[in-house]
Amino acid sequence: MRKIVMLLFVMMMFSILAVPAFAQGSEAAHSPTNWVALTSGFAIALAAGLAAQGQGKVASAACEALGRNPAARPGIQLALILGLAFIESLVLFTLVIIFVKVA
Repeated sequence: MRKIVMLLFVMMMFSILAVPAFAQGSEAAHSPTNWVALTSGFAIALAAGLAAQGQGKVASAACEALGRNPAARPGIQLALILGLAFIESLVLFTLVIIFVKVA
């Protein structure tokens, strides 16, 4: 436990001390390279990939629950649909944020 706390402390100190090293001048801030599009692509890919994994786990758990107790189908189906909708809404929120940020 102590090693983990010490490692986290060292990482935090490196990140705090590294901030001035990554500071940009005024001419570097207006560079023609548009990194927003690239990072937006990575953000939506990450959100969609993790959402797909989450949806797979939700569907797997629902199938397992239906196999154990078929009489509980209405409750399981409601929880499944709500869970899938919430997971998919996170991807849609990411997409909306990207459209707002890029435009």
